[in-house]
Amino acid sequence: MKFKSLLLTLGLSTALSAQALEYQHIRNATAKISYGNATFLVDPYLAEQGAYEGFAGTINSQKRNPLIAMAQPASDVIKGIDAVIVTHTHDDHWDKAAQELLPKNIPVFVQNAGDAKTIRSQGFTDVRVVGANTEFNGVKLSRVKGGQHGTDQMYALPQLAELLGDAMGVVFQADNEKTLYIMGDTIWNKPVEQALADYQPQVIVMNTGEAKLEGIDGGIIMGKADVAKAYQVAPKANIITVHMDAVNHGTVTSEQMREFVKSQGLEKRVAVPKESEVLKY
Repeated sequence: MKFKSLLLTLGLSTALSAQALEYQHIRNATAKISYGNATFLVDPYLAEQGAYEGFAGTINSQKRNPLIAMAQPASDVIKGIDAVIVTHTHDDHWDKAAQELLPKNIPVFVQNAGDAKTIRSQGFTDVRVVGANTEFNGVKLSRVKGGQHGTDQMYALPQLAELLGDAMGVVFQADNEKTLYIMGDTIWNKPVEQALADYQPQVIVMNTGEAKLEGIDGGIIMGKADVAKAYQVAPKANIITVHMDAVNHGTVTSEQMREFVKSQGLEKRVAVPKESEVLKY
């Protein structure tokens, strides 16, 4: 990335097309993203396989999380990162292992003051709330509000609404880079459609394990049908599907998603990465 900065300083930006975006799938929704002049760790879920009890009140809660191991040690995952992005503080996006492994002075970007307070209470000293065009090392981060971590019927129940909480999406923008939109833990809703229309992202990351609660209809994140919809709504975007295989309440596996993508003829623009696989755009 320092070499890239030198080229830009020398006015050689024409040598740099929008191909420098690198997305490494770690596990679940955890990703290591090299974008512009920075490397971000998104939603770190770094514990060893089986470290935690399953999520109470969700299907298959008898299974221990994470369901699968990472393909590389957590100590390697955190090497070379400049900042962390936490879309929300559920345990499968910001776990105890991450809190213990990450340096306490690393910049951590969050969705709101409540999450900032929580993470500061865990000892982190540089916690920043993402707004519109929040800048970091030449990268502009914009929060997509209105992420809905479940159906309208779920949010109509006060205790359930509190449990599900808020989850942001994040848009990355920088000179000579493709616009990246991480949808986060949400179902398909109007704020998602508005973000797609406003930012016209060329790369989209979707959480598509269609996790479910016990005894309640509907998913709390997206699933296969949403991938097909995004393919139609954003006809020029490359799509990355993640948040599968690693948590007890997921109902769509990555293998099932690959089969769906193939059956629907979506392979040209939809990737279902394996753990530690690096995608370049």
